[in-house]
Amino acid sequence: MKQLIAFPQLGNYFNPIKKLITNTTHLKVIEMPKITRETISLGSKFSPDTVCVPFKYNLGNFIEALNKGATVLFQAGGGCRYRYYAEVQETILKDLGYNFTMYQIMERDHLRFSELYNTMLELNPYLTRRKLIKEILNTLLYIYYLDKIDIFIRKRVGFEEEKNSFKKIKDNFIKKANKENSIIKLTFLYHKTKKELKKIKINKPKDCLKVGIIGELYTSMEPFSNYELEKLLASFNIEIKRFTNLSYLLWQKKLIEKYMKFKVRKYCKYTLGADGLDNVYRVYWLKKHKYDGIIHTKPTGCTPEIGAMPIIMNIAKDNNMPIIFLSFDEQTGVEGLNTRIEAFYDLLKLKKEEKNGSISRN
Repeated sequence: MKQLIAFPQLGNYFNPIKKLITNTTHLKVIEMPKITRETISLGSKFSPDTVCVPFKYNLGNFIEALNKGATVLFQAGGGCRYRYYAEVQETILKDLGYNFTMYQIMERDHLRFSELYNTMLELNPYLTRRKLIKEILNTLLYIYYLDKIDIFIRKRVGFEEEKNSFKKIKDNFIKKANKENSIIKLTFLYHKTKKELKKIKINKPKDCLKVGIIGELYTSMEPFSNYELEKLLASFNIEIKRFTNLSYLLWQKKLIEKYMKFKVRKYCKYTLGADGLDNVYRVYWLKKHKYDGIIHTKPTGCTPEIGAMPIIMNIAKDNNMPIIFLSFDEQTGVEGLNTRIEAFYDLLKLKKEEKNGSISRN
């Protein structure tokens, strides 16, 4: 029986990861359906009550994949309780009667080439190290370009004259990048896409509201888990800054971790686990770059972020930065989120008008 591979959804990152697995194993990766309320409902039904929400989303993804015939499941790991997801989810799914093989590609906090190679070798005995290195480099570059495009779009998406213009170009980039196995051609495609994005007409005032999104990685990067928060902010004509992406998690974080710790030494002497220290530093960064407000997102019960929140509140208070904390679980409703964001927008707008008024009077 031919093996079918599946892994949890995480926004548009499904595309480069699928490409890596397909090109190295030569096995079919199941086209996962978009995450819905049914996904989280399935995951919550069979998860421990106290487990964090990303676990439930991932478990729901796996159940949907297994029902579509998946025989091989991939899970990552590292950071916080995420490192234990694979073992616990495998036990739950096998207790439910599913027959599959589970691979955890990050047993520690970092992705190690030897571990990944040995995993892929089990699925494709003919895979060479040279082939895997080539595919990894192609995948990392794909992820990097995808993140760069997203960063560019977030600064402008709320001000485009023709709605969905940015999305159309980004979707076209993904469609073409999925088929491109040459690093040179992928780079050419990125630069061509960037030129197309720059041509899109926007109507953006110089003094527009700017908001930074900080918090736990899953609720930052998976749009369904935060109810399309970025799209909602864009509808209020807000410029968006989001720090966490795969490029940051895979290699950028290690390069600046000591620097972040040094800059916030007054407030935080320890790493706090996961992205706790990072989010403390981000409040300092957003104030320095004159952002108007901060939105902190996390799953209900996320231990590292709960530990970071009092410190974040202190540094935000000391720097006079408005901040709102959003916790998400399977019971969270989009109506409540919309109401809170609308109220936060009104607060930021009023604060900015008062500031501009006092400047003009002076």
